[in-house]
Amino acid sequence: MIVVAGEALIDLVQQGKAPAGAPGSTAAGPAALAPLSPRLGGGPYNTAVALGRLGSPVAFCSRVSRDAFGNALLDGLRAAGVDLSYVQRGIEPTTLAVASIGADGSAGYSFYVEGTADRLFAAPAELPDGVRAMSFGTCSLVLEPGASAYEELLRDAAGRGVFTTLDPNIRAGLIPDADAYRARFKSWLPSVSLLKLSQEDADWLGGTPREWLASGPAAVVVTRGGEGLRLHTRDGVELRVPGEPVDVVDTIGAGDTVNAALLHGLAARDALSPGALAALGTDGWSDVLRFAAHAAAITCSRAGAEPPYAAELSR
Repeated sequence: MIVVAGEALIDLVQQGKAPAGAPGSTAAGPAALAPLSPRLGGGPYNTAVALGRLGSPVAFCSRVSRDAFGNALLDGLRAAGVDLSYVQRGIEPTTLAVASIGADGSAGYSFYVEGTADRLFAAPAELPDGVRAMSFGTCSLVLEPGASAYEELLRDAAGRGVFTTLDPNIRAGLIPDADAYRARFKSWLPSVSLLKLSQEDADWLGGTPREWLASGPAAVVVTRGGEGLRLHTRDGVELRVPGEPVDVVDTIGAGDTVNAALLHGLAARDALSPGALAALGTDGWSDVLRFAAHAAAITCSRAGAEPPYAAELSR
């Protein structure tokens, strides 16, 4: 089983533009008061759903509100076949993220996180039996006190020999001290088997794949939007795979889909260990990366975080 640990939240996505004459509109054009559509989301949540849709045995480890949004989030996980045994519940509200979509389909976010349920996550006393890999990242490793609990879980999993993945998925507006976060990110690397991050994340964090590899991960995958994915491994493999041409609706959930597709592809090749990663070679890695690029393209072709099902990738 693969366990995904991190936040579940609601994305409020702007739908089009506010009508002329609507409150907040001006003579120069409508203000940002277009209708907002709630979508199930959060990087780890999307990763878990994507893994379930691909057919991987997967569990979600988080703390979810008992409000209507929280119930809807759990329904979405159930529909994808995700194990909820490690989900904690709380009376606090669900985190909200307001997403604005740019002309190129990219998304910017503002967050409502004070006093929300996922911030109070507590690390479980023990890891699930039979866990093969654990995935971490995004807001859950920023917002305290939950961030320290997820960090504890990451270190514990690595110490037990569990394959771990990290997607920092930087949301700079949530990080009050950038230098402190960058130092903390470096402290996680000895506990990470596979680091996946976007080029934008890499630029914000500083450093290079070679520097990160020297700190612990066996492989680093950098996503570059429509330009595809780039791989660097500790044993010297460097590989680029192009993105798939697609009419982009938005990019919400694309990186999370890559996380899931990488884990699914590696699991299918029994490669969820640093040693097995080294044995993949160029051909094996190329297949995994192309699979991830294909899955991400499908997600970008539809609104919101709607990762593909296995059947869609076999066509």
